[in-house]
Amino acid sequence: MRFAISHQPAVHGLDPDRLADFARHAEECGFEGLYLPEHVVLHPGAALGGFEFPPTTPYLDPLDALAFVASATSRLLLGTAVLLLPYHHPVTLAKRLATVDVLSKGRLRLLTVGVGALPGEARAMGVDFASRGRRADEAIDVLRLLWSGGADGVSHAGEFYPFEDLCSFPQPVGGPLPIHVGGSSAAAARRAGRRGDGWFPGGALTPDERARQFDLARAAAAEAGRDPAALEYTRWASIDVPESSVEAYAAQGVTRLVVSPTADDPDGRHAQLSAFASRFRPRPV
Repeated sequence: MRFAISHQPAVHGLDPDRLADFARHAEECGFEGLYLPEHVVLHPGAALGGFEFPPTTPYLDPLDALAFVASATSRLLLGTAVLLLPYHHPVTLAKRLATVDVLSKGRLRLLTVGVGALPGEARAMGVDFASRGRRADEAIDVLRLLWSGGADGVSHAGEFYPFEDLCSFPQPVGGPLPIHVGGSSAAAARRAGRRGDGWFPGGALTPDERARQFDLARAAAAEAGRDPAALEYTRWASIDVPESSVEAYAAQGVTRLVVSPTADDPDGRHAQLSAFASRFRPRPV
């Protein structure tokens, strides 16, 4: 089992020194990586599953923030949970992601994408909410195409992002980045199987729903001619998760747990990370 952490702006704040210190301490504790969330914009009344987002929640741009984290650390992998893929043009995004990966010496390995769940956010970005799944599918294909193209360029004839003879350099270290798919729907599970390197479901699922969706993701991978066993499975977990629960996660096929400290102050968050590390002794892969 691998263990990573999440930095949540509503809980942990935006102080750059504290963010850098948080990341360095996680690295010292042996955590594999750090995840950041994304919302481009919020608005009064924005809600999901009964939870209303305070409209002033200060969501950092995750890629800019991960570049900052990379400069403060040397080993910690960088991730998003989730990057709202339909709200980014993939040609521009390919450049931004490759830049972070190159400057971090190949550490952007936990990229997780989703389609977004707030219609108002989609409208603000000029995206038809009903088309966001198709946009995400096509964007994943475009990213991989641009990251694998040569000096002669690559072309794409798609519904949303057609282009001809494009070259996008620099490319990520070692080839196209792994792309994990986040979400709590059957469509997200199928997308993970057909196109993803991993699946990272949300928290609002019953155990039976989660098991069915993981089976669906693996079945979709097999139908697409891909190896279902190669699909990574990431889950959220509590910072005080008991050892028995970690064993149960592993039995379900989970390969990575992501935890987030809940203490109100930096010292308390450090103590929570240290206590977790002393119990599970996470080691980078």
